Amino acid sequence: MLLRVGLARSTRLRGGATPLFLARCERGLSSGPPPDPEWTDTVEYLDESGALLSSAPGARPAVPGADPTILSGASAHPLPRPAAAARLAALALRHRSGAPLSAALSALPSAPDPALLLLAAASLPASDPVPLISLVAWARLQPWFVPSDDLSSLLASRLPPATHSSELLALFDDTLGLPDPAAFPKTLNAVVSALATHGLLEPAFYCFKRLRDAGFKGLETPAYNALLSLLLTRGLAFKAFEVLDEMATSGCALDEGTYELAVPALARAGRIDAARKMFDEMKQREGIGRAPAGVYSVMVDVLAKAGRLDAAMGMYREMVAVGHRVSTAVSTAMVEGLVRSGKLDAGMELWEEMRRGGLRPNFGLYTMVVEANARSGRLDIAAKLFGDMEKAGFFPTPATYACLVEMHASAGQVDAATRLYHSMANSGTRPGLSTFTALLTMLANKRMLDLAAKVLLEMKASGFPIEVTASDLLMIYIKDGSTDLALRWLRFMGSAGIRTNNFIIRQLFESCMKPGLYDSARPLLETYVAGAAKVDLILYTSILAHLVRCQDESSERAIMDILGASKHKAHDFMCGLFTGPEQRKQPVLSFVREFFQGIDYDIEESAARYFVNVLLNYLVLMGQMNRARCVWKVAYENKLFAKAIVFDQHIAWSLDVRSLSVGAALVATVHTLHRFRKRMLYYGVVPRRIKLVTGPTLKMVVAQVLASLESPFEVSKVVLRAPGDSVLEWFKKPIVQQFLLNEIPSKADVLMHRLNVMFPSSAPEVRSLSIPRSLGMSR
Repeated sequence: MLLRVGLARSTRLRGGATPLFLARCERGLSSGPPPDPEWTDTVEYLDESGALLSSAPGARPAVPGADPTILSGASAHPLPRPAAAARLAALALRHRSGAPLSAALSALPSAPDPALLLLAAASLPASDPVPLISLVAWARLQPWFVPSDDLSSLLASRLPPATHSSELLALFDDTLGLPDPAAFPKTLNAVVSALATHGLLEPAFYCFKRLRDAGFKGLETPAYNALLSLLLTRGLAFKAFEVLDEMATSGCALDEGTYELAVPALARAGRIDAARKMFDEMKQREGIGRAPAGVYSVMVDVLAKAGRLDAAMGMYREMVAVGHRVSTAVSTAMVEGLVRSGKLDAGMELWEEMRRGGLRPNFGLYTMVVEANARSGRLDIAAKLFGDMEKAGFFPTPATYACLVEMHASAGQVDAATRLYHSMANSGTRPGLSTFTALLTMLANKRMLDLAAKVLLEMKASGFPIEVTASDLLMIYIKDGSTDLALRWLRFMGSAGIRTNNFIIRQLFESCMKPGLYDSARPLLETYVAGAAKVDLILYTSILAHLVRCQDESSERAIMDILGASKHKAHDFMCGLFTGPEQRKQPVLSFVREFFQGIDYDIEESAARYFVNVLLNYLVLMGQMNRARCVWKVAYENKLFAKAIVFDQHIAWSLDVRSLSVGAALVATVHTLHRFRKRMLYYGVVPRRIKLVTGPTLKMVVAQVLASLESPFEVSKVVLRAPGDSVLEWFKKPIVQQFLLNEIPSKADVLMHRLNVMFPSSAPEVRSLSIPRSLGMSR
């Protein structure tokens, strides 16, 4: 049958499609069947040949499923609603959008209702959202349209956010602007889920904040999970925790997916206690079952790295007990945590358990275990693991090679260290600076000079600076007392064009002076002077100390040549001190004062004190008592020994010689007693007692000298003391007067040689018995 409908259009066709969501529905939400319009035309029913079968007066929009508009035989039946919905969908698919679609939809014999629109929209293909957008846009302009959560959520789920994010946001704004947005939970959830699932972070979080600020509590777990996953993927853990807190505040239930996202995120962010609490809650929640292996792995890894090894081990055992297969990463985290915390034995037990369980250690775990055993001194185990590592196909890193070489070198295992070094070089791995340094230090300590020289040249060929390392090895030989090896190494450095610094040259020079290698010492001092280094007063005095102790004429000449090579002003002073007044052109006392006036006491006070001690030793040995007394007098005037002489009015006078050398103590004693004699005899001042504070070292020296003159001084532990009256009577003796004035020829040279053997306090390494004042301290 054919149906011909004549319609008197009471409304005109609209000229074009209206954009989606621009029109607002300004009526209530109540939906009911529209009132029956009046008949406006005649409906004629024709057969296939065109002949009139029957007719009926008028025409009006028919309601599908209610009005009989389809003739089947001789009876009229209503149009089925699925057919009417299919008709709407077909028109939307045919015309897609624009004016043709609006005209076709407006020309329908019956106006759709919201339910029919939803049925038609659901039947449209999900792959092409344009027909759905156009159909809904047309429907929103119709007087029968009523907003629906089902239709809006369908539209939100069909819109691809990658290309229609603006439409999604417009739909979100329209829904949120309705009088009761809480009646549209599916729409709002769909919008947030779609935006978050497709990685649109800013729009998704914007919608979440709008809903939170509006007090909307209808967001569901899938939407929260999508937003959490997006935030954690972008590394915004603090924002994810904000969403998680809102989820708990709104009373939304957490599902397995939420726990799988939240627990690892909390653990990685350092909120371990919160992560463990949520993990325990997850295990107790019904319907979830056992925790996933990934959550266990993260918890074990974080706990181990945080140093909570007991908790990490408990989580590890629980993971195995629930039936999860432990991954290599988890085992690596546990072993690494145990090893780094110093529990190497427990770490190795877990290592063996892992190997027995069939897990194949990865490269990082092998490297860590090998280096840990090497650093702990278990070199045999480290070597075995290193071999297993190579058999497993892992190529050791330069750090692993370096660790093994350095640890074997530190242990003094020359063969193993050199074998690993050559293996490292043959494998194409370039040794590092620390590796070369450790190997060379070991060879130097083992006195393998030739092999050390070979390795040093290889180090130079590798592009490393070798001057500092070569100098360090030279210092090792010097400190070890191997002066011959130090000289050999210095000659090698010279032949290889390697320079060292003046400090080490000085140290080697002093090392040569101690055993009497004067022929080797002089070139070193000349090199030191030629290298723009200045021989200070301490170095010159140490050379002079060797001259004081020398008893060989040839050695004395060699030392004198070394003193001359120093080019220090003190040597000119020494030479002038032993010449006559005709050549000096001034008295000895003036000459000595002139020299000491040129000393910077703020810097060289302790050095000058050391020089005076050694010089007085030398002058006493040479029998030059007058010159020695001049030197002591000037030194005292310049306050080098300011506290040596104390005048306590009439109570006690004292001389403290504990910080002096043997010769200086004797000269100070003679000179001070002479001063005491002048005060007592010429000025009539007599103290109650006189003390000579000598200390245990110089007590016998001073006592033996005074005993030959029958002095009244009594010897105690560290002091020679006598009453002032007794000393006055002793001073009146002619022999004492002649002794104090140095008029009696003495055998001081012989005596001082004996005393120098008995009390070698003038040696260079014993420069002063007093605590030296800091060079930066002013006088």
